[in-house]
Amino acid sequence: MTTEQLLAPDARGDRAGVTGPLNYLLIGSDLRASNPGAGQRADSIVIVHIPAGLNRAYLVSVPRDLLVQIPADPAAGYTGGTDRINAAFQFGNAGATGAKLLSATVTLLTGVRFDGAAILDFSGFRRVIDLIGGVQMCVDTEVRSIHTGHVFTTGCHQMDGARALDYVRQRYDLPNGDYDRQRHQQQLLKAMLQKVDLGDLVAQPVRLDHLIRAVGSSFTVDTSGVPVEDLAFALRGLRPEALLGVQMPAHAQDVAGSSYSMLDPAADSLFRALRQAQVPDWTTVNPAWVNRL
Repeated sequence: MTTEQLLAPDARGDRAGVTGPLNYLLIGSDLRASNPGAGQRADSIVIVHIPAGLNRAYLVSVPRDLLVQIPADPAAGYTGGTDRINAAFQFGNAGATGAKLLSATVTLLTGVRFDGAAILDFSGFRRVIDLIGGVQMCVDTEVRSIHTGHVFTTGCHQMDGARALDYVRQRYDLPNGDYDRQRHQQQLLKAMLQKVDLGDLVAQPVRLDHLIRAVGSSFTVDTSGVPVEDLAFALRGLRPEALLGVQMPAHAQDVAGSSYSMLDPAADSLFRALRQAQVPDWTTVNPAWVNRL
């Protein structure tokens, strides 16, 4: 597990210890080990909001086609502009520098300062899921993969890393398109937490150390100086059933012949709730944007 500063200076919420509320930025990169020269964008962007008690978490998925203002990054040679939010990772030259530009973009959009961030690419996701023995994913709508041709039939299935990653990348031929893809990614994070069991891990420090070492280069993390072991201990009370998925209020819209996601008015209240640590109240008032995982 490599550690680098992934957050832009004005996006960091540095703190001496681990106390809530916390906001983390998870970035799923579409880097493919078989074709590294193809470049990479952020295939998934998730804000993880953890209230003060540290025993619940809200997974707020950011639509990757969301049209936003991306700030300039002179070090990367990017002058700034309006584009899909997932392009910020690429404009920042991917990796740690791309994460900084993406975090600055999300902070500019939401006003949220982050306490940490992590990047995981396709091969890393597969490796981690295989390492924990696979996950159980429940398919609610049959869909054929546009990448492998595999048909995911309805029902709950045990999936290895490659199969799970293939499933959560699908959005075509699903009733709600990219929103279904976001929900499936949130379900995968819950399924991974079910297999890892933070409470059990911190009670077995040798096993925790082994897992961290085994993950190795799969993750690039920035915990604002907090040791990963301390973070795991602080979150030991976070159970899978306490994860709630949140859709960022937005809709698809054609702009100059291209399809983008555009924010709905309710997004402003969500951003305010994130900043003011009132997300539980927001989800109660806005159930239409909540995913039961």
